[in-house]
Parts: sequence; structure tokens; C-alpha cells
Amino acid sequence: MNKIRVAIVGYGHVGECALQSIVDAPDMEAAGVVMRAASLHKLAHPGPLQPCLLETLPVVDDVKKLDSVDVAVLCCPSRSVQQLATEMLEAGVHTVDSFDIHSEILTLRRELGEVARRAGKVAIVSAGWDPGIDSVVRAWFQAMAPKGITYTNFGPGMSLGHTVAVKAIAGVKDALSMTVPTGMGVHRRMVYVELEDGASFPDVEKRIKEDAYFVKDPTMVIQVPCIHDLLEVGHGVRLERTGVSGATHNQSFCFEMRINNPALTAQIMVSAARAAVQQKPGCYTMIELPVIDFLHGDVESFVQKFV
Repeated sequence: MNKIRVAIVGYGHVGECALQSIVDAPDMEAAGVVMRAASLHKLAHPGPLQPCLLETLPVVDDVKKLDSVDVAVLCCPSRSVQQLATEMLEAGVHTVDSFDIHSEILTLRRELGEVARRAGKVAIVSAGWDPGIDSVVRAWFQAMAPKGITYTNFGPGMSLGHTVAVKAIAGVKDALSMTVPTGMGVHRRMVYVELEDGASFPDVEKRIKEDAYFVKDPTMVIQVPCIHDLLEVGHGVRLERTGVSGATHNQSFCFEMRINNPALTAQIMVSAARAAVQQKPGCYTMIELPVIDFLHGDVESFVQKFV
């Protein structure tokens, strides 16, 4: 069996979990890790927690320096996805990302679709748990009850996308964004920030509340001396729909998860890497792909097991 060779682009919490998932997958092998030059410098001077899994892998600053890469799993901030995915696709590598800015997904899908088709490659966008798995559940809820209302209630827990967005704001040394559900799809954002020396808390607070990640939700920003003392990566979601099947009312559905955020995000992207090599060139979201493509094994065995 020719194994799918997967490169990890970026090596934070999600990248480390992605490597663990690749190592555990019988049909995959890690081709290496791609990191920015600044991150490579830090890697050359490892701290006491340097991940041992990296010791046997090439770590480079360009995917072209790795041998025979089939798929690149982009473990990077959402605002870096388009540029990185474009670079990878044009280098002849399929891509998978967990882009999570919901209002921009359709535009990203269209633009990466053009790049992917020109390159004869596949991009799977927003392959996380939300958007991603939850998107598939929401689609099935609507198929089951075409008329109705679905509520998505996140948390309580750490939002990776929101946390990364805060860390990118000038004056922020470290950050943690917690999502707190208030019911019926409404959320409150609790943002904890550790500031750089000399940074103005009122200025940082203003920029956070004006950011696209936060502008639609009630947001509290709290300054703390050390984010490390608060960090916890658990999260969760509860999807609920009440609707109508045909002419029958009072149909009620619920889907709930309690998760380790980086680990689940990484695992879904790695599973999507398997699906990427089976599609025609173009860009796809998870609701467009059959679930069987995300699984390793014989189709008939899954039919016998799950149907």
C-alpha cells in the first residue's frame, strides 16, 4: 500500500496533535514539517518541552524541500490560510485547512477553487469541528426537518480561532479567548490578555472588540499577569433543531460534544487529507464530500459496521 505522505504546515498545539494523528494512521506517513524562518530559529534552540516526534522528521521553511508530499495540512491562523494554500496548491500539493471565519468561507472556496483547478489539485477548506463536523450535522438536521430553526451553542471553552486573532493584535503578549453560551445560539466572549510592556490596555481592548471575530458578540476583555496560569483547551458544542418533517411538527434533534479543541481539529484535518486524494481537482467543504472518503478501510466493512 502506498501511504499518503502528509506535510504539516505550522507546529503549534494543532500541528503537534496533527503529527500524532498522522503517526497513528496506518495509511499515512509524515513527510515533514514546514515552518516560518522565525519559528525554525526557535526550533534550533529548543526548550525543555521540545516535542520528541520532530526528532526524526525534516523541518523546513518551504514545502518544495520535502520529498513527495501528497497533502499539506495547514495548522495556521485562518487569516494565513489563503496565501499558504495558494502556495501549496501551486507547488503541486493538495491542501486541507480549518479556516473558521464563517462569513468568508464561500469567498475562500471560490478563490481557492480556481487555484486548485489550474494546478490540478484539491483543497478542502474549513475542515475542523465548526465549521466542519458541525456543518455536516446542521445540513443533516435540515434534511431531516426542512422547516425549522437550528441553534448552535458553543462552549464553554477555549476558541482557537478567536485566541489566535487576539494574539495577532499589537500590544498583546499572550491571550486566551473563552466562549460562553447564553442560549439559543447567542454567545459571550471572555477574552483574557497578557500585555507587552508599555502596551495600553484601553487601546488593546478597543481593537479586540472591533475585530471581525468579536464584533457580533458581547465581549469582555480582562487583563491578567500570566495567560499560562489560565490555559485550558477544552471546548464543546450543542446543536439543537426543532422543525417539521413533511407535515409533521415537533421534530426535535440534538447533537453534543465535549472535546479537546486542538486534538479534534487536528484529527479532522488529517482524516480530510485522506479524502483530498480521492476528489477531482477543485475546492470543497465537508458538506460536499461523502463521509466514507474520510475513513481508512474497506467500504463493504463500513457498510456492514455502520448501516
